[in-house]
Amino acid sequence: MNARNYIRRSKIQSEAEGHLELGMAHQALLALSHLGDPSALDSKGLYVWGEALRSLERYEEAIEPLRLAAEAASDNIHAYLALGWCYKRVGRLDMAINTLERALAVEPDEPLLCYNLACYFSLAGDKQRAIRHMSQALAIEPNYRHLIDDEPDFDPIRNDPDFQSLCQKVKG
Repeated sequence: MNARNYIRRSKIQSEAEGHLELGMAHQALLALSHLGDPSALDSKGLYVWGEALRSLERYEEAIEPLRLAAEAASDNIHAYLALGWCYKRVGRLDMAINTLERALAVEPDEPLLCYNLACYFSLAGDKQRAIRHMSQALAIEPNYRHLIDDEPDFDPIRNDPDFQSLCQKVKG
């Protein structure tokens, strides 16, 4: 790619990112469409494309660009989080868990990854792993305790004595 095309692509991707930050997902996708084949985007462009689709609740369509973004920039945990979010919403908890476990290998001290894994394991019926990841999230960032009561993903284990014990410890 020559310098002129690189600069053009960078400007368009930045424009799309700006639209997305302003909550204008449709405009972000329109801007990216000026680049032609979306598969030619770099990791940042793929992430913006996937995030725009995700914000429009087009989860199934968002999976591929987010997967490619995560593969292209394996240290971008935001791509993994967004990808996991989409997998969850299309009923693929197994893939959501797998995705966030890969991200956790990159960033083992990221509380949001631990928290989301706790949610996903709760939904999957794996109480022990849900509690383990929630404990880890709370050890890293105690303020996550404020999210527990209103998190519907914990409903499957909310009345479990072990989960209640964890909740009592963090509230106390």
